Amino acid sequence: MKKIFALCMMLVLAVTALAGCGGDTAKKDEAKKIVVGLDDNFPPMGFKDEKNEIVGFDIDLAKEAAKRLGREVEFKAIDWNSKEAELKSGRVDVLWNGLDITEQRKENMLFSEPYMDNRQIVFVAKGKNVAIASEADLAGKVVGTQSGGTTEEYFTKNTALTGSMKEVKYYSDYITAFMDLENGRIDAVVGDEIIGRYYISKHPDEIEAVETVIGEVSQFGFAFRKDDQALRDEVQKVFDEMKADGTVAKISEKWFAKDITK
Repeated sequence: MKKIFALCMMLVLAVTALAGCGGDTAKKDEAKKIVVGLDDNFPPMGFKDEKNEIVGFDIDLAKEAAKRLGREVEFKAIDWNSKEAELKSGRVDVLWNGLDITEQRKENMLFSEPYMDNRQIVFVAKGKNVAIASEADLAGKVVGTQSGGTTEEYFTKNTALTGSMKEVKYYSDYITAFMDLENGRIDAVVGDEIIGRYYISKHPDEIEAVETVIGEVSQFGFAFRKDDQALRDEVQKVFDEMKADGTVAKISEKWFAKDITK
């Protein structure tokens, strides 16, 4: 009986040890995962497609970076207004979704190097020969933009500029503004370059971008917790390699029909 008891105890200990190893393995696997927080309604940076899968420009970048690091990546839709709290709490590891780098945000987050400029530029109907080389050339024209966006804020502060225009039309979304541009109801659209170029990639024969910047230029970066320097540096290293070998440019061309990264 003693021998049987001893044998049973050995089996119990062995099973317990295996269970412990399994737990350690699970923890290690979990540690490898990078959880990316994003607003999943921000095309083309990150959004849900017709299959309800999260896709986009930043999604492709993050997937490639995680692949090169040998890590699993999870994309987690969050309340974008609470993004700093989500990051600080550890519910996500990185914010990667067209995030402007600002001095105020730098106080609470650890940013990557800038990878893209966030510009407001001019779009015109293709083949209309509308010459807009500067803000001054918007004078006398009917200009459209999205209501509540960065361009509207800039227009509100620059009444001399808007006063020189024939009319300013504000739309609920850029898609409607671009449709009016195509149909000749307005002369130009001023708005986010990333959204406009994404639209152009889908409608290459109707709209074209004019390399005329309106207002200030901000920069996009991806952000980590302040105490997560190691992960920030790992991701930055492989991202630099992606830029050097042309991968970032290729992904940009896929989504914007042009490399608009830094």
